[in-house]
Amino acid sequence: MTMMTAEQYEESLRKLKLAVYMLGRRVENPVDDPIIRPSMKAVAMTYELAQRPELEEIMTATSHISGRKINRFTHIHQSTGDLLKKSKMGRLLGRETGCCFQRCVGMDALNAVSIVSHNIDAKWGTEYNKRFLKYLEYVQEHDLTVDGAMTDTKGDRSLPPHKQPDPDAFLRVVERRKDGIVVRGAKAHQTGAVNSHEILVMPTLSMREEDREYALCFALPSDAEGILYIIGRQSCDTRKSEGGMLDQGNLLFGGHEALVVFEDVFVPWERVFMCGEFEFTGELVEKFAAYHRQSYACKVGVGDVLIGAAQIAAEYNGVDKASHVKDKIIEMNHLNETLYCGCLACASEGNREQSGTYCVDILLANVHKQNVTRFPYEIARLAQDIAGGLMVTMPSEKDLRSPKTGILIEKYLRAKSDVPTEHRLRILRLIENLTLGSAAVGYLTESMHGAGSPQAQRIMISRMADLEEKQRAAKRLVGLGDESPVK
Repeated sequence: MTMMTAEQYEESLRKLKLAVYMLGRRVENPVDDPIIRPSMKAVAMTYELAQRPELEEIMTATSHISGRKINRFTHIHQSTGDLLKKSKMGRLLGRETGCCFQRCVGMDALNAVSIVSHNIDAKWGTEYNKRFLKYLEYVQEHDLTVDGAMTDTKGDRSLPPHKQPDPDAFLRVVERRKDGIVVRGAKAHQTGAVNSHEILVMPTLSMREEDREYALCFALPSDAEGILYIIGRQSCDTRKSEGGMLDQGNLLFGGHEALVVFEDVFVPWERVFMCGEFEFTGELVEKFAAYHRQSYACKVGVGDVLIGAAQIAAEYNGVDKASHVKDKIIEMNHLNETLYCGCLACASEGNREQSGTYCVDILLANVHKQNVTRFPYEIARLAQDIAGGLMVTMPSEKDLRSPKTGILIEKYLRAKSDVPTEHRLRILRLIENLTLGSAAVGYLTESMHGAGSPQAQRIMISRMADLEEKQRAAKRLVGLGDESPVK
């Protein structure tokens, strides 16, 4: 099968029989639901752009299994060049959609599992990697979207999995059979879950022997029996179902997150890539987190949109020539391009693992993500500063269309005489969407907590920064080390 088009992707989702719940009701048709559909359209862009010849270099790759052209989101990185193209792809899609396009988490999971399943086999003589490669070939052949599911609900954070009052606080094996395993639990914060064909489950933290039943990695069709999806709320989410377009901010795209519940779900052995090998859980978490922290190149693309919107707002308000506004736009660009430097750096310094997969430089990936927890917030603050208070006090689109109030809004909310009032309001709604509304989930809160909260990166930076080497360099220069200073 060739790579899917956006239209084929949408039709493939219609064939799924997902158990989706939102706002207290069962969603029978997620594809056409007005709240969910914008997120599906964002994923569809990963298919549409891959069909464009001018973007082939960035959006597609050559499978190391079949030798065929595949969507890069199903690719296992074979070089630092692949890692760099991944970052460029993320920025491109962030800029094209202005939101989270959801598919990078599956790509990162596939690459992490390709490494760790190989390492488990090397130690224990298992066949996890062989199973995984067969699964990967299936994903590539059918151009599937995979949801990488790592985060458990965790219960009492002070207790490990085996000591939780509710043993289902972490996803676990509840039964072993000859043909497979039965699992129970849930995965939280699952971005784009109902837009995915497959779900690839991983452990959420490093585990001990007592947690063996929780050391799990497996894949299932997203509509497997026993899997249930509960869609999370987003700020301003119901605006998408109110009719009209102006108040949504982003008219075309959006995102969603879901709590994914596994109610005694059967997993055949051929879909199991870790089962009890607790000593490899830390490595899988570390590898996935590093890849996913690199993936925050997408925030650079969304930042491009926000900076563009801030510049337009300044022009529409007639303040674009003011020196302080120019300086704020410069600062926004400086912060955004600094983020881009981080994801390119960890990619260019990547290395080849024993499995043949290339992994990013883990220290630099964590430094990059630490910056992502901060810079988008400052970019958003500056955008709000430039936009002005009308961004959050303007009347609704229905008031703009009303015969009674519309003429008043047109009169009193116009700024520059040559800019239609509605144009000004549309741009302000976009800034609201990105910094306070539904897109702020992906641009701000996800920047803080996605791929691990800030302290997780600080721990990794502390662990991986070579302080002894830095101390040696300093001592040598003042004659306190084993080596004398250069004469």
